[in-house]
Amino acid sequence: MTGMTEATAQTEDIAQMMADIGRRARAAQAKLATAPRAAKDTALTEAAASLRRRQNEILSENAKDMAFGEDKGLSKAMLDRLLLNEDRVEAMAKGLEAIATLDDPIGTTLAEWDRPNGLHIERRRVPLGVIGVIYESRPNVTADAGGLCLKAGNASILRGGSESFHSSAAILDSLRDGLKAAGLPEDAIQTVPTRDRAAVGEMLRMTEFIDVIVPRGGKSLIQRVIDESKVPLFQHLEGLCHSYVNKAADPAMAKDIVVNAKMRRTGICGATENVLVDRDAADTLLPGILDGLVQAGCEVRGDADVQKMDARVIPASDEDWDTEYLDSIVAVKLVDGIDDAIGFIGTHGSDHTDAIITDDAAAAEKFINEVDSAIVLVNASTQFADGGEFGMGAEIGISTGKLHARGPVGVEQLTSFKYVVRGTGQTRPS
Repeated sequence: MTGMTEATAQTEDIAQMMADIGRRARAAQAKLATAPRAAKDTALTEAAASLRRRQNEILSENAKDMAFGEDKGLSKAMLDRLLLNEDRVEAMAKGLEAIATLDDPIGTTLAEWDRPNGLHIERRRVPLGVIGVIYESRPNVTADAGGLCLKAGNASILRGGSESFHSSAAILDSLRDGLKAAGLPEDAIQTVPTRDRAAVGEMLRMTEFIDVIVPRGGKSLIQRVIDESKVPLFQHLEGLCHSYVNKAADPAMAKDIVVNAKMRRTGICGATENVLVDRDAADTLLPGILDGLVQAGCEVRGDADVQKMDARVIPASDEDWDTEYLDSIVAVKLVDGIDDAIGFIGTHGSDHTDAIITDDAAAAEKFINEVDSAIVLVNASTQFADGGEFGMGAEIGISTGKLHARGPVGVEQLTSFKYVVRGTGQTRPS
């Protein structure tokens, strides 16, 4: 009985803590919504400067998280997602500075028109409000998400994974340094100060305080958020990305792109997981691709025809075509032309990012038009599925849904709009 009482008390404590975070976020957002661009940009640039000043502190806290992750048995790819070093801290700082250079979307007029009765109607961009971000492992999300939400006039509640607990708290200190320097409410960016998963459940029910939730992480986390959330979502379930090598591809280009798409960073959602190669040109295209992947340290799983071409290829199971490895593993399949490739992507993809490699302009256009993914690339690596690479400064995630935001979620995607109607005394007739 005592155990049940303690558990109940702990649950109530977390509920109260999250409600307090929500109230403070809502109050901070009311002030942030009307903050001038100069103040928001100062907060971002000062936060970047603080990241650089606090670099040793951040790396020390990250070392604690790395030890925790190793004890937990995280894979090599997941540990890479968790790791911070001097270059990655600098990348976070530059990301915040890049966000500061973006145009301020808030208050901009999206459209305006006059009605015959003299009413002037304007559609004006406004913040979404309070944004909850639930993510795993990658501590840089703390800086990216906090910075993007700030620029768009939104308060943010950030719940990083248990693995990145110390790193995220250290990064938050720098973000708050920036807010304080700019005279903005420090509660505009908050992290959840507990590893207890009950806090996630509370976030998913906080409709009074949170306007939208952005989940970033593994399939189990995303599925839980989709199943349980009462708050609207920007969702992406997983990154089952494809690189399709069309028969008209340049062999050297195809090899370079595929190896980069899989191996540059295997633990990101834009990493290619399935490689499709036209059967008609497999003898020309596939040997170089397979050799490049194996030399880069990738385990290649293939269908029977791919196995016949290289003894280093191991058999692929049916599950391999639907697996987001986030590791140095790739599945390779021969397809009977572009229609077969598009059909395969439609069946096994996750509407995230898919690429075609070809010198045939008609094939490229067909792929663009018929592959229904958030991001479609021609002759480029799927690793470019990133808001920073799109010129957005950073991203809060990749949305594979079709409502409101799709693809990299940057500053503009973190806004909504309202209508402003100006009259000169008009009344509506009976």
